[in-house]
Amino acid sequence: MKQFKILIEKHSDGYVAYPLGIKGAVVGEGDTYEEALTDVKSAIRCYIQVFGKETMENESPAIESFLVEAEVAI
Repeated sequence: MKQFKILIEKHSDGYVAYPLGIKGAVVGEGDTYEEALTDVKSAIRCYIQVFGKETMENESPAIESFLVEAEVAI
């Protein structure tokens, strides 16, 4: 067992979840928070089975994550 920090976003058409600390793209989705969380956990297991445990960041893992909004001139 390994703990992952997972970010879950709510959109108008459902939820999207992705873990922090994995090299590469791993995403889960669902109509509910719980479905997205279940889907991303399954995606993490599959991704590690296919690509190996070295895909997990071993150096300096995130201790905390922050969600912020910032205004950027474009």
